[in-house]
Amino acid sequence: MTRKHYQASTYQARTSVGYLVKRAQGAMLESIEPAFAAQGFTLMQWVVLMYLRDGLARTAKDICAEFRHDSGALTRVLDQLEERGCIERRRSTRDRRSVELHLTARGRQIVQSLVPVVVDRLNLALADFSREEVQELTRLLNKLIVGVEAIPREEAVS
Repeated sequence: MTRKHYQASTYQARTSVGYLVKRAQGAMLESIEPAFAAQGFTLMQWVVLMYLRDGLARTAKDICAEFRHDSGALTRVLDQLEERGCIERRRSTRDRRSVELHLTARGRQIVQSLVPVVVDRLNLALADFSREEVQELTRLLNKLIVGVEAIPREEAVS
């Protein structure tokens, strides 16, 4: 039986898990974006570099799907990163219709130089958490993601 954690009659946005996750994400972005700007990068450029570094994406389509980003806007970001020598686009050897994205040596160097910026901001945000609480929060967020992804699309709209 599915647990009912919310009731339509008492539901309020400010106590919704979705609202709280989105608000936490927004606060994190507002904290990190100025630090990236000081380094001459945008958050989306950072996301692309990290997705490539960590193997979360190989193509622009992968990044759009994973990050829920508009393909036209992403193309501009990729163009900027390519112009800066951070990434290269290469025709896939498995499927000539597909273009894969690859970090250049410069791109790897930039990612490494920006990681401390992110780490510092995350550590500041989590300063009042114990190590165990951070591990539990990470576990719970991953559990939430799995639960949300398991909802059939037809039901998600209902």
